[in-house]
Amino acid sequence: MAGATLKWKEEKLEDDSTETISRMYDNGFLFTRIEKGVMNQTRSCRIRLERFELNSENRRILKKGQDVILTEHPIPYAGYSWQIGKMAKDFYDKKAGGTFSANKIRELLTTDHNFNTLFSYSDLGYTICYKNHSLLHYSYPFYDISNAPKDMGLIMMNKTISEAQSLGLQYLYLGSLQRPNDIYKLQFSGIEWFDGEKWQIDLEKVKIILKCL
Repeated sequence: MAGATLKWKEEKLEDDSTETISRMYDNGFLFTRIEKGVMNQTRSCRIRLERFELNSENRRILKKGQDVILTEHPIPYAGYSWQIGKMAKDFYDKKAGGTFSANKIRELLTTDHNFNTLFSYSDLGYTICYKNHSLLHYSYPFYDISNAPKDMGLIMMNKTISEAQSLGLQYLYLGSLQRPNDIYKLQFSGIEWFDGEKWQIDLEKVKIILKCL
């Protein structure tokens, strides 16, 4: 991904209780892959799940991916293999200019890091997440770029949003809005974004910000 990462503040948690982590997310912070406990405040983007409703495009994507089965695993992930690390590296090499090493993927999936949940999508794709009783942070998705169906990224995202809603979670965090191509995250109903001080629902305002970057 081109350009510097948008970061207004960085904090390292001393208290990793669920309540503290949820409060940090509510203040615009997101877990990072840098180091355990490190969170960055940024232009965070989330779906308030009580306001989320499937639109026609969401239904089309879910129908297209109806044979893709979502399963949840705890991290550290006992099923880790080098093939998963290679899949992630190949994906990020092609899609994001080589921003992820296989060693970092292995670290995130096999150690006690910031992320505690792995979603698998018929073993064709994975998403590394943080999850607690109120929120899910959909953080590092990757998939088999040679064998996954078309629109696999959107299939994974839509399935995860629907799963989070069915679990009764309050929010699903989609990362940050910091580059023009992040505008795709605004397609879902119930979207809110953090402006540095408070959560906004004015999507036209943030679209203008993203187009000017």
